[in-house]
Amino acid sequence: MASDSGQNPGIRLTGASTHQAGTAWRQVNTSSDLPYGTGDASFQAAGGVDGLRKLVDNFFDRMGSDERFATIHAMHPEDRETSRDKLARFLCGWLGGPKLYNEKYGAIGIPRVHAHLPIGTAERDQWLTCMTESVAEQAFVSDFKTYLMEQLYVPAEAVRRRCAGNPGVTG
Repeated sequence: MASDSGQNPGIRLTGASTHQAGTAWRQVNTSSDLPYGTGDASFQAAGGVDGLRKLVDNFFDRMGSDERFATIHAMHPEDRETSRDKLARFLCGWLGGPKLYNEKYGAIGIPRVHAHLPIGTAERDQWLTCMTESVAEQAFVSDFKTYLMEQLYVPAEAVRRRCAGNPGVTG
């Protein structure tokens, strides 16, 4: 088995380290021997609740301080603490950890809860860029960073498609 170059001794590679359509991620968390996307392997690779809260804080701080993300920042309520809490709780459950969003806020359909917003290609890409830069600053192993961003593209694109007919949406 190949190592991940020592970045995280709890991770090992079991095959291809890049994702291709139709193939499963083969990097596994050695504490559970599960590939990302199976059980809580992704949640654990993200550092659990604390790691995801750190990511979300970095994401919202970046969104609020970088003019490139002003459009998506303005879509959030003025008090962004609830938005931070919702995203962190959602990511916990979405990555195979505890269903903290459901416990506090109930069931969620990401495209549905964003359907009222003018989200087109530019806004989707702002969100993905802000998240990519935030993920890059985390202590996650490199392959998990890539995996996570590829997975986050799916709901981001679903939101864009759902919002496509909204007033003010271009692309």
